[in-house]
Amino acid sequence: MDILSSVCHISAVRFSHRYCFATVHCLPRLNIRSSLPLPVQKAKYHKELEAAVDAVEKACRLCVDVKASLFSSDGRVLVKNDQTPVTVADFGVQALISLVVAEEDSAFLRSSNTLVDTVVNEVTAKASPTNKPWTQVDVLEAIDRGGKNAVEFRSKPATYWVLDPIDGTRGFLKSNKALYVVGLALVVEGEIVLGIMGCPNWQEDLIEKPTANFEKHFDVPSETGVIMIAHIGCGTWAKRFSNVQNSYWTRCSVDGSDLVQKARFCIPDSQTWESLPLYTAFNATNNAESLGNNQILLLQTCCGSLCKYLMVASGRASVFILRAKEKTIIKAWDHVVGMICVHEAGGKVTDWEGKEIDLSADQIGRRIIFPSGGVLVTNSNLHDQILLLISQNSVI
Repeated sequence: MDILSSVCHISAVRFSHRYCFATVHCLPRLNIRSSLPLPVQKAKYHKELEAAVDAVEKACRLCVDVKASLFSSDGRVLVKNDQTPVTVADFGVQALISLVVAEEDSAFLRSSNTLVDTVVNEVTAKASPTNKPWTQVDVLEAIDRGGKNAVEFRSKPATYWVLDPIDGTRGFLKSNKALYVVGLALVVEGEIVLGIMGCPNWQEDLIEKPTANFEKHFDVPSETGVIMIAHIGCGTWAKRFSNVQNSYWTRCSVDGSDLVQKARFCIPDSQTWESLPLYTAFNATNNAESLGNNQILLLQTCCGSLCKYLMVASGRASVFILRAKEKTIIKAWDHVVGMICVHEAGGKVTDWEGKEIDLSADQIGRRIIFPSGGVLVTNSNLHDQILLLISQNSVI
């Protein structure tokens, strides 16, 4: 079966313990100058990963170009029926990575001929010179392959791609410093086998160790952007986005914090520390230099979930915790690629009861997850400690 051109039915995701390296943070950092840092003989999905990395890099460049003109061109920023901002970049990314299960469909796009033309122009500009020119019909059909009615899923294990065209769309619209991520993952026979996250405006050097004052690091001018990849059994790696040809791959690992009060936390932008069960045990502060007793460091990041996964996988944050609120839908594509990146970096992802996230819970569309209580992403060392605190201070 050609995984690069197939969309099939799927079932639940299960991570084997042999792929969770609890001591990976002790490994030396390795730099490899090559197209991919993974040996072909060990990486079963090497070909799929190469193609996916190329697609995500093109998608990130499309995002950068669209954002450059976002605030000076009418019609580039739109609002969907659910009030989530959607842009030319959202639709353009999905057209570039068309054979996936993803967030958007073209119904909204079809309502504006001007917008369709803009998306076609952006996609064509980023396609390979050897590709035939994309027509309006090609683009709309490519987007609809990831639409909510494109595939009806069953319980039989199979293979599919999961795409979030822009995770953190509000951050994409907010400012140059607000992080957003293009996320793509592959599930094979119910198991997440590879993932790629592209963050075009990430400004921190993943080779360096994180500093205590994390936020100031984002104000330092530098080469921007990072591509993070993970392959099952082969670890998590990252490289600079802005100069792909001359960049090195760096092995990523979660941090080694083993005390909750020494950990660096991040939470959803729509939630407050006071809404989480750890609030009864610790207060939160954004100032790393004035941590007091019973205080934890809360990192301010914007705006989607995947940038938090990226931070945990790279050791920049120790914990990402999200509460599952009543009447709030938790979408699978906001988590799938982050899950494998964190797992392969030595971390752990479960619900608040310590159970693995079940992507088959949404039996028809596989678009929604139902984690009991919420989602907990950690460096593994802290996982059981935080689960205990959650169970002692909340009713799931």
